[in-house]
Amino acid sequence: QVQLVESGGGLVQAGGSLRLSCATSGSVFSFNTMAWYRQAPGKQREPVATITSDGYRNYADSGKGRFTISRDIAKNTLYLQMNSLKPEDTAVYYCNAWIATSRSRYWGQGTQVTVSS
Repeated sequence: QVQLVESGGGLVQAGGSLRLSCATSGSVFSFNTMAWYRQAPGKQREPVATITSDGYRNYADSGKGRFTISRDIAKNTLYLQMNSLKPEDTAVYYCNAWIATSRSRYWGQGTQVTVSS
């Protein structure tokens, strides 16, 4: 059973930075795609950043130039570095992993990010 465990959320002032981590129970190469999503109160869950197994990265417009998705293969961990945070970045952030062969999608439990103005 695949497990994804996020950490690193918290309360930060606008303009500050946070780095989210997602520890996986297996190799990050076992997933075709890994991603960060977020869900703000009263809103739908939305993608923030994606990285494929061959390292291709894609970002939602909301995070371009501010957020960086990366992975540490040795530590089986996915990261999201968030800089210049804004109050509208406040949300629960979720780690997501996709395996194409089994069409399996996995989610972490989420980590709360709150940005104060």
